[in-house]
Amino acid sequence: MKPSEPPRRIEWPSTAPRDRDLLLSDLERHFALRAPGFLSWDECHDFTNAVYRARESWTPAFGGEQYSLGRAWYTHYEEDLSEEYFAHAAESDALVEATLPGLQARMLEAVSLLTAERAERRSGWCGPGVHVFPSGDVVARRGGVVHFDTEGLDREQIAAGKPALSLLVMLHAPQRGGGIAIWDVRYSGADDATEEELERPNTIVEYGVGELCVFDSYRLHQIQPFGGRRDRISVTAHAVEVERGRWEVWF
Repeated sequence: MKPSEPPRRIEWPSTAPRDRDLLLSDLERHFALRAPGFLSWDECHDFTNAVYRARESWTPAFGGEQYSLGRAWYTHYEEDLSEEYFAHAAESDALVEATLPGLQARMLEAVSLLTAERAERRSGWCGPGVHVFPSGDVVARRGGVVHFDTEGLDREQIAAGKPALSLLVMLHAPQRGGGIAIWDVRYSGADDATEEELERPNTIVEYGVGELCVFDSYRLHQIQPFGGRRDRISVTAHAVEVERGRWEVWF
C-alpha cells in the first residue's frame, strides 16, 4: 500500500468527484478531501449565532466536556444512552432544522453530489448535527480521543467493508489549532490504536470557516488541541453505502 498523499483541495462543487468510484479512489489515495467555501462566511456566522441562541437545547456529553446541537450517536453509545438517542431522534432533527434551516439537507446533498448516488437519512437515527467543544476545556487542552468512526456501522457492514464517509464543516474556528489529524491507518477490527499505528505517517488538516473536510470513516483520526477564547463549532455527518446507488446519513 502506497503512503497516502496530502489532502486534495477541491473547488466546491465544480471539481468534486461526482462519482462513487472516483471518490473512493481519491479517499484511498489522499488523507482527505477539503473544499473551502462549502458554506459562505455569512452562512457560518448566522449558523454560529443560531447555535449559541439555542444553548439551552444543547446536549451535554462526558460531564460537559463537549456539547451537541442534535444528538450524536458516538457520545450516547459511549455513555450507555443508546435508548435515549433513538427515542429522541425525531425531536433532535426538528431542533436542528428549526435552529439551522436547511443545513441537514445541505449535508445530504453533499454526500449525493460526491458519490453521484442517492443519500437519505438513516431511518430511526438522528440526522446531521453540530458539535461544540468549549475553549479552555479538556478537548481544547489535550485534543480529542484518537479513534475510528466505526461505532455507527453494524458488524455486517464492517465485515463487508462497506464504504463509509465522515464529513466535517467548520462553523466557528478556534483562534489557534483545532484541526484534525488523520493517520495512514485503516480500521482492522480493534477500536484502540496501537503504539505502532500511532507512529505511522499522518497529516493535520487545518480547515477554516466554511470548509468541508471529507475522509474515510475507517481512517484513524483525532481532533487537535486548540487555543484562544473561541469555541470550536463544527457540523458532522456520517454516511455508509448500504447498497450500490444508496447511502444512509446520520449524526
